[in-house]
Amino acid sequence: MTRFRLLLLGLAVLLALSCALSLVFGAAQVPLERVLAILARQLFGIEPAVAVSVGQDSIVWQLRAPRVLLGALVGAGLALVGTALQAVTRNPLADPHLLGVSSGAAFGAVLVVLYLGEFAGMLSLPLAAFVGAMASMLLVLAIASRGGRLHSERLLLAGVAVSFVMMAASNLLLYLGNPHAASSVLFWMLGGLGLARWELLWLPVLCLALALAVLLGMGRALNALMAGEQSAVSLGLEPRRVRLLVFVVASLLTGVLVSLSGAIGFVGLMLPHVARFLVGAEHRRVLPVAALLGALFLVWVDVAARTWLAPQDLPIGIVTAAIGGAFFVALLRRR
Repeated sequence: MTRFRLLLLGLAVLLALSCALSLVFGAAQVPLERVLAILARQLFGIEPAVAVSVGQDSIVWQLRAPRVLLGALVGAGLALVGTALQAVTRNPLADPHLLGVSSGAAFGAVLVVLYLGEFAGMLSLPLAAFVGAMASMLLVLAIASRGGRLHSERLLLAGVAVSFVMMAASNLLLYLGNPHAASSVLFWMLGGLGLARWELLWLPVLCLALALAVLLGMGRALNALMAGEQSAVSLGLEPRRVRLLVFVVASLLTGVLVSLSGAIGFVGLMLPHVARFLVGAEHRRVLPVAALLGALFLVWVDVAARTWLAPQDLPIGIVTAAIGGAFFVALLRRR
């Protein structure tokens, strides 16, 4: 337990340092001492000892800081969802992207942008993305189930099939829609953090905290399902009920994250395996470690995305797909 707490503390400190350091990088680099001076003034009201221009203050605090925080929230949320899905499906390759959840959420977001508009105000995108994610998840489960039982070996194939169908539907909407909206729709297809604003961060923070609390409370149930459905039943659990709750939480969190960041794949596939390598299979330990690792991973992937082709902003989904594809192949070869 002491080693686990030290690991959590170390990852949290590393994440805080990474978030601060990542504010330096971008098309216009800002020296670290000026970044720290801006953070000290904005967070604690301490006047900086070094000269900071208005432009640098705006770049760091208004543009990069909410982007970095959104990246950390998206990485943590996707890793959390991936960990839970791998547990309830007993499939080490389960991931919100590969199971079609992200594609369904992206379809809902594209539908709102091109056709429905803000029918529910600022909640229109998250709501439509949640409905799309939930519909995709239910469709995958219907295809993968046989005789009332969920077959994990069919789950991945069903997820890939539904993901392609949702991508085709999104592309059809894009083709039939307004050509001038194509650039904004591509954001949800490829993933990115360019929409990050301070006033939008409260929703992913709230959903991530709620999802983490619910999944931590289900830690023993997730452990039992990983051991097998018969083990879960012998412990007095109802596997269908547990799975349904996990799928609802996963769809809600994925929908909210995709509505703000687009479809970013493979984060939920890779980081749960790294977390289990560090702390074992106990989900009350795996879940927080995976969330911290996911946040740390996506913060630095975003740094790479906004510096490799500067001043252009490379879609972050391209970077995660390149890294995740190699990880996916390695995982398949091992198993």
